[in-house]
Amino acid sequence: MSTATPVHGRPTPGGRAATDPWIRRFQAAPDAPVRLVCLPHAGGSAALYVPFARALSPLADVLAIQYPGRQDRRVEPGITRLDHLADLVADALAPWADRPLVVFGHSMGALLGYEVTARLESAGTPPRALIASGRRAPSRHRAESVHLRTDEGVVAELRRLGGVDPTFLDDPELRAMILPSVRTDYEAIETYRHPPRPPLSTPLTVLTGDMDPQVTPDEARAWARHTTGTFTLRTFTGGHFYLNEHMPEVREVLRGILM
Repeated sequence: MSTATPVHGRPTPGGRAATDPWIRRFQAAPDAPVRLVCLPHAGGSAALYVPFARALSPLADVLAIQYPGRQDRRVEPGITRLDHLADLVADALAPWADRPLVVFGHSMGALLGYEVTARLESAGTPPRALIASGRRAPSRHRAESVHLRTDEGVVAELRRLGGVDPTFLDDPELRAMILPSVRTDYEAIETYRHPPRPPLSTPLTVLTGDMDPQVTPDEARAWARHTTGTFTLRTFTGGHFYLNEHMPEVREVLRGILM
């Protein structure tokens, strides 16, 4: 098995690769008929999707998005407005839309994926599907202010939701490395307000955990109003990071959509 080596580049009219800080291809599948765009959760990085790239190649060319403010982009300022982040991601994806795109996002990534999909539709390159995981419908707002808490308060929220290795939260140096991007991402999602717009036309699949404190069953079903395309809701056992326990099943869902 080949090792997962990031390929930082995107096609250009001349056929040469240009450096792109947004796109990570951990196991490029240049001959795949479809591209899977993967958007991380708040505080997350593109590296989370290495298993997706390995499991889904050569069926799909997996493009994992790397937000500013983490890992190799740690010196860049984070983006505190989700609409601005969606503009930048959609622009980065434009050269890759020569083949059908499927958009997958978890938590913050699901909300961002919805906004990116709206922009791709407006540009005339609608995705084949949007898969929104671990996030309530964009129109279902909750008043939240985690980004305004002390560091201890932000850490308490991360512990509540799970998904972060406790060693990162217990070690002061590691915690100091991840908290800035977590706080920035929380500000982006907590200040987001759903804009008035018609529903998407892109088919939509929603994945949720039955014990997720961030998403009630009604909030998950409310995604249906955001598309005129087909709507599917899949509920798994578990909390906000249910997919950690159900990764094989999630990948099978993706395979069914990609094929």
